[in-house]
Amino acid sequence: MSASTALLTDRYELTMLDAALRDGTAQRRCVFELFARRLPGGRRFGVVAGTGRLLSLLREFCFGDDELKFLRDEKVVDAATVSFLEGYRFSGTITGYREGELYFPGSPVLTVEGTFAEAVILETLALSVLNHDSAIATAGARMSIAAGDRPLAEMGSRRAGESSAVAAARAAYITGFGATSNLEAGRRWGVPTMGTAAHAWTLLHDSEEDAFRAQVEALGTDTTLLVDTYDIAEGVATAVRVAGTALGGVRIDSGDLPIVAAQVREQLDALGASQTRITVTSDLDEYAIAALAASPVDAYGVGTSLVTGSGTPTAGMVYKLVARQDAAGGWVSVAKASADKSSKGGRKAAFRTLDAGTATSELIAVSDGFEQLETAAAHPDARALQTQLVVEGEIDTTAEGADGVAVARAHHARVREELPVRALALSRSDPAIPTVYIDA
Repeated sequence: MSASTALLTDRYELTMLDAALRDGTAQRRCVFELFARRLPGGRRFGVVAGTGRLLSLLREFCFGDDELKFLRDEKVVDAATVSFLEGYRFSGTITGYREGELYFPGSPVLTVEGTFAEAVILETLALSVLNHDSAIATAGARMSIAAGDRPLAEMGSRRAGESSAVAAARAAYITGFGATSNLEAGRRWGVPTMGTAAHAWTLLHDSEEDAFRAQVEALGTDTTLLVDTYDIAEGVATAVRVAGTALGGVRIDSGDLPIVAAQVREQLDALGASQTRITVTSDLDEYAIAALAASPVDAYGVGTSLVTGSGTPTAGMVYKLVARQDAAGGWVSVAKASADKSSKGGRKAAFRTLDAGTATSELIAVSDGFEQLETAAAHPDARALQTQLVVEGEIDTTAEGADGVAVARAHHARVREELPVRALALSRSDPAIPTVYIDA
């Protein structure tokens, strides 16, 4: 099977390319922009994620023999376009928000500059990666905010497609989760992994006590025992009897969690296991986590809600042409004007204005020309948001791999501190800061 990512593409990207090669517009220089018109689900901010993944996939975006044969056999494009694609390599420039950065409506999350031919066919890949990962990251950030200082573990692999599960674990880690159950995410992205036993382990043995003894013998007394297979109170008593008061933790995966957690804490303390941690894992989302803030819970494990974006499985980003050269070589700003789906033309520079370290607006300077972009020097009270990710086809490798994930995680932690207090609320509302456009 080919490692190429070139056919992770909608057919109309290539039919547009085919037509552009025919009418002579394929080599016109263009600027495409990836952005969200609004924040779905009434979210107050979004989190950019997937950038490092996208860059690695871009490196493999080329058409080998298998891909070209498919296009010929299915008559997707003509022979001239197949010949063009045979030598395709993106040679343009991509500027974008750093991974882990916050975004708001209209934020130019990604700006792709190149010929129409080489830039238009990146649309589907860019959107599929950033829409998925940013949705997971935004949900993860909200859960992290709700959890406060209590650790979070991602454990949703069984509720997602196999590749999506790995990407979700990566996005969650960037936004504050401390570990994942997914081993491939650990291998590929450096996310710490965790996991002990499921209910099947207890059910395998002739008694709960036999299961607990075997687990403690294998993993030590610092392990976490799952105590709700049968009766929770009996499970807690058996766990402490087997492991002693040095038992590392117990996990609860069912019941009315605030009530059950309080009862388990009281029972553990009465048995002398006051340092034993309580982890809860039953269908949690940010609202359930927030509801447990006053409960004696030490850690959370989140699955289904996280990997599905907690009700918002896509970030709703779009990829639009915002500037192009005309027949004479001059630059023209272009924009879609459809009702409720309009876009703003022109090449853009983005800044976040700050007041005493708190974000006050998303400031976007719009240029009708190609070279007159505003710089940070023009906005001393703001932070520049864009960085070069690809320059003339050369990818910035610092954003890739496990090291890139670590950088994104640290960046997200820093920029989240800039959010105003109203952004931390979980209720549906307008974006936490306004998007303000100015002419460059």
